[in-house]
Order: sequence, then C-alpha cells, then structure tokens
Amino acid sequence: MRGTIKYFVVALLLLLVCDEVSAQQMKERGLVRKGNRQFKREQFEKSVDSYQRALQHDSTSFEAKYDLASALYRTERYEKAEKTLLGIVNDTTRTELERGEVAYNLGNTQFAQQKYKEALSSYRQAMRCNPNDEDAKFNYAFTKRLIQQQEQQQQQQNQDQNQDNKEQNQDKQDQQQQPQNQDGKEEQQQGEQRPEGAMTPEQQEALLQAIQAEEDKTQDKLKEKAGVLIRGSKNW
Repeated sequence: MRGTIKYFVVALLLLLVCDEVSAQQMKERGLVRKGNRQFKREQFEKSVDSYQRALQHDSTSFEAKYDLASALYRTERYEKAEKTLLGIVNDTTRTELERGEVAYNLGNTQFAQQKYKEALSSYRQAMRCNPNDEDAKFNYAFTKRLIQQQEQQQQQQNQDQNQDNKEQNQDKQDQQQQPQNQDGKEEQQQGEQRPEGAMTPEQQEALLQAIQAEEDKTQDKLKEKAGVLIRGSKNW
C-alpha cells in the first residue's frame, strides 16, 4: 500500500512538472508568434520586447533567440545581435542549413560593425554548412577584397610615413652640417638661394594633409559601397 502511494505521488509530481513546462513553452511560442506579427508590421522595437519576454519563459528557445537577433539587427543594435547569434551559431541540435543561416547573419552583424575579419570567418562557416549558399559566397568574396584593399592602403601609408621620416632626418642632418655664427644662426652662403619652385615646409605639410584627406574620402567611399553591396539576411 505504501509503495502504491509513493508511486502515485511521484507520478503526480512528474505530471505537474510536465504541465508547468508545457505551459511555459506555450507562453514562449505565443510571444514568438506575437513578435513575428510585429516584425512583419516593421514594429521592430515591440518585436524585441516580445522575443525577450518569450525567452523569460524558455531561455533555451532557438527560435526566440534567432528572431530576437533579427529584430536587434533591424534596430541597428548590431553588437547585441552579434552576441545573441554567437550563442546559437554552434547549436548542434540544429541542422546544418540552420547553423549556416545563423553564421551568415552573424557575418552581416559583424560586417555592419566593420569587424571585417570576423565577418569573413562567419561567411566561411556559412559556406561550410551550406556549400550552395550563393549569398554567403558573394559576401565572403566582397569582404575578402575589402580587407585586401585596406591592407594595401595601410601598407602604402606606412611606406609614405617612412619616406617622410627619412626626409625629415636628412633635413636635420643637413642643418647640423651647416656652419653657424656666434648667435647660433645659420650663415647664408653667398649665392645660395632656394631653388625656384621649391615648396616651403608649410606648403609640404599642407600637401600631406591634402593627400591624407583624399585617402580618407576613398576609405569612406569603400565603406559606403560595402554597405550597399553586402547581401541581406536569411529569413529576416
């Protein structure tokens, strides 16, 4: 008799636990559906709130996290969207295609933050999960080319800076070798004049600033171009 009562109590407790879990899942799914309706109406802030409330009922929900990242991306909270996607990109309970879509969207959030090397890695992961993903291939190639252009520009800037430093050091050495009078001023040798058309130090500095400004404009154009050409999100 006692064994029967004990079994009945355990079964009742299990039933109550299952009912509670089921109720929580129903609330989570209802809030996800509500968020999806808000998202379709482009009420992105409201959808963020719905997805977050869904996660309060089921913190493990893949759908709620994935959709939350989508809404965060649309509200330009790229860092939070990235963090959310990082939490599910390696979820082994999902299919390869699903993980590929997460990796692809993760790459877009990183690209939006100008984390180009991280984005490149995410697009590569998306292609491994789905070798037929043409969008991932396009974004991977585009991002790789952008990184190469930036590296070439940085290399050119370093070379220019090194050349400027050499010229400045040479000017200092030339000045030190010139004779000075008792007042410490350089003696102007007879007949020595500045070559016609030579730039003053002020003019040289102005020219360098103009060159740097053009390089900055080029970089800005590349970023604008990147924002236009990068392909959109999966199921967002």
